[in-house]
Amino acid sequence: MDIIERLSEELGIKPSQIEAAVGLIDEGNTIPFIARYRKEVTGSLDDEQLRALDDRLNYLRGLEKRKDEVRNAITEQGKMTAEIEEALANAQILAEVEDIYRPFKQKKKTRASVAREKGLLPLAELLMAQNKKYDAELTEIARSYINEEKGVMTEKDALFGAMDIIAEIISDDADYRKDIRMLTQEHAILSVKQAKDEDSVYSMYYDYNEKVSVIPPHRTLAITRGEKEEFLKVSVDISKDIPLNYLLYRVVTEPKSPAAPYLISSLADSYDRLIAPSIEREIRSDLFDIASEGAIKLFSQNLKNLLMQAPIKGKTVLGLDPGYRTGCKLAVVDKTGKVLDTAVIYPTKPQQKTEEAKKIVKRLITKYNVDIVSIGNGTASKESELFVAETLKELATGTKYLVTSEAGASVYSASKLGAEEFPDFDVTQRSAVSIARRIQDPLAELVKIDPKSIGVGQYQHDMKGARLDEALSGVVEDCVNAVGVDVNTASYSLLEHIAGINATSAKNIVKYREENGEFKKRSEIKKVPRIGAKAYEQCAGFLRVAGSDEIFDNTGIHPESYDKAKLLIGKFGYTKADIGMSGLSGLRKAADLYGTSKLAEELGIGEPTVIDIITELEKPGRDIRDSLPMPELHSDILDISDLSVGMILTGVVRNVIDFGAFIDIGVHQDGLVHVSEICKKFIKHPSEMLSVGDTVRVKIKTLDVAKKRIGLTMKDI
Repeated sequence: MDIIERLSEELGIKPSQIEAAVGLIDEGNTIPFIARYRKEVTGSLDDEQLRALDDRLNYLRGLEKRKDEVRNAITEQGKMTAEIEEALANAQILAEVEDIYRPFKQKKKTRASVAREKGLLPLAELLMAQNKKYDAELTEIARSYINEEKGVMTEKDALFGAMDIIAEIISDDADYRKDIRMLTQEHAILSVKQAKDEDSVYSMYYDYNEKVSVIPPHRTLAITRGEKEEFLKVSVDISKDIPLNYLLYRVVTEPKSPAAPYLISSLADSYDRLIAPSIEREIRSDLFDIASEGAIKLFSQNLKNLLMQAPIKGKTVLGLDPGYRTGCKLAVVDKTGKVLDTAVIYPTKPQQKTEEAKKIVKRLITKYNVDIVSIGNGTASKESELFVAETLKELATGTKYLVTSEAGASVYSASKLGAEEFPDFDVTQRSAVSIARRIQDPLAELVKIDPKSIGVGQYQHDMKGARLDEALSGVVEDCVNAVGVDVNTASYSLLEHIAGINATSAKNIVKYREENGEFKKRSEIKKVPRIGAKAYEQCAGFLRVAGSDEIFDNTGIHPESYDKAKLLIGKFGYTKADIGMSGLSGLRKAADLYGTSKLAEELGIGEPTVIDIITELEKPGRDIRDSLPMPELHSDILDISDLSVGMILTGVVRNVIDFGAFIDIGVHQDGLVHVSEICKKFIKHPSEMLSVGDTVRVKIKTLDVAKKRIGLTMKDI
C-alpha cells in the first residue's frame, strides 16, 4: 500500500483529495492558505483535517525513509533476502522495522556475542536443529568445544554459551517480538505500587491494577508523573505462561529431541532477560505516546475554544491583578487597548487600606468612564472581587465586573515581549494590562503567551515538548488566520502567526508601518523586506486594510479573486461602491436564485470560492467571533459559603479534561462536573458536549466548604 492509499484509508478521505493536498503541501503552501483558498483542489478539507494529514504524512515518510536505511544496511552486509524485503515492505510501524533490523544491528558486547567469540555458534546451531537422535550425548558433543584459552572450561560452559546464543536468536526474531508484543498488549496488567511511605496526591494508585488494553489516557499520564516523582513503582505484568507457551509452540518443533530441554531453558531465558524488559519499555512508551496524543488533541480543542472566545469590543476596561503584600496593580486601557493610567492599591491584608483603595478605583472609573473591571483569578482574587463589588455598588455608575483567568499573565509579564511593550512597567503592572486586554480581544492578547501556560490542558508538562509545541502552534495559527488581522494595528506577535509570515517578516511589517505610516492597500505589503511573491500569496487574504480604497482589501477575499468578485457582483447590478461598510445584504438571495453552481461555471472558479466571496461581501471586515456568546458580567458576588446543595447557577467552562470539566460559577473555586453528570445519555468524553468558554446551567450536587470542593451536575435542570 503506498502512502496516498494508506492516508486515505486511515483518515477516511478520498485518495484524490489526499493527493491534491499532499501536492499543495509539498509546494510550500501553508495549512491555513490551503484550507481557505484551495477548497476546490482539496474538496474543501478543513484545517483540522489538513493538519492530521500533514502529521501522518510526515510519520509515514519517516517510516519509508527508515525502511530504506535498514534495507541498505542489510544489503551492504550481503544478507538481504526475499523474505526480509517482504517483511520490510509490510511493516506498518517503526517498531516493526527496528525488529527486522535487530539481528543485523551492530551490538555492544553481550553474553551471546562473547559465546560466538568462543566458537560456540556451531553448538547452538546443532541444538536448534532439534535432531531426534545425535551421534553422541549432547554433553559429550559439548566437551569437544572446551577451550581453556577462550574461557570454555567445561562442557556446561559450552552448553550455557550455546544457550545464550539461542536466547539472543529467539529475541532477535521479528515475528516472535511482534506476536509477543500483541499478546502483552492484550493480556497484560499495568501494576502500580507505593514507592514512598508517605501520603501524596497519588495515594489512589498505591495499590492499583488495570488492563493495559483499557487504561484511560489521563490515568496513564497521572501514573507516569507519579512514577517520575518517585511516589509510584510501575510494571507491566503478564502471566508468563502466555508468552512462554507461544514461544514453546514456535521454537520447540521436536519435543522428543534431546535438545528440547536446552531450547526450553533458552526460550525462558530469552523471554525473561531480553524480550520482556524490551517489550515492557515499548508498551509503556506506546501507552504514554497514545495518552499524550489524546491529551494534546484535547489541549488543542480547549485552546482553540479559548482563543476564539467572543471579544468585548468598544469598552474601556480596568484590569486588576490581585495581590496581598505587594498590593493590587491596576491598569486602565481604552477601547483600542491603549494604556491610559496605572495605580497600586492595598485593599487586602496585611495593609488593608480599603477606603484609600476605593477612592483610587472610583477616581479611575469616573475619570475614564470605565465600563468593565477585569479581575485576575489568582491569589487574593476573592478578596479583590468582594472589594470591587462593594465599590461598584457605592459608585452606582453601571460598571460591571468579571473574573478573568490570569493563566499565563505572569509569563507574558516577565517575557522579552512584555518588556518590549512596556519597558517602564514592572512585571505586575504588565499583568494588569494583560488581564484587561484579554477580555477586549482574547486572541490578540493570548497569542503573546506560550500556549502551555494558558491553563487549559492536563499533564502538559509531562508530554514531549516539541510535539506539544508543534500542535499548539498549529492551533494558534489556525485561529489567527480564521479571524484575520488589521495590518495597521496588529502587533508583530499577532502578525507572526499569519500564514506565510514568520517572526522576522512580522517585525519588518511593524517597522515599515512605523517608518512609512499606515498601509493604504494590501499590495503595499509586498514592499516589506522578506515578503516575497510566495509569502504574499500565503498571507494576503488574512490581512485586512480597513481604510483601503479597494473595498476587497478589508475582506477575506484573496487578491487572486478580486476580478472574479467584481464580475460576480456586476451580474446582479452592483458595483464596489455599493458594498460600503454595511455590505451587500441582498447578494446571497440573488445568487441563490441564480444558482451558485451556475455562477461558478460562468466565472471559471469553484463553487466554494463563490460562496466564500458572497459571505465576505455580505459583511466586509466581519469578525467571525462576534456571533459567539459574550462573557457574563457581574455586579454582585457569591462566596462558597453562600452556596447550598441543589442551587442552580449559570457558569462558564474553564477547562475540559478527560474525566469532566471545571466550571466557573462565580466563586473563587471552580466546580467539577464529572463526565457522568454532563447529560443523561452516555458520552465517552466531556468534549462531546462541552467546550472551553461555553456558558452552562449547573446544579450543585455535593459541597465540601472545608476542602473547598464543589461537585456539579448538568442533569435534571
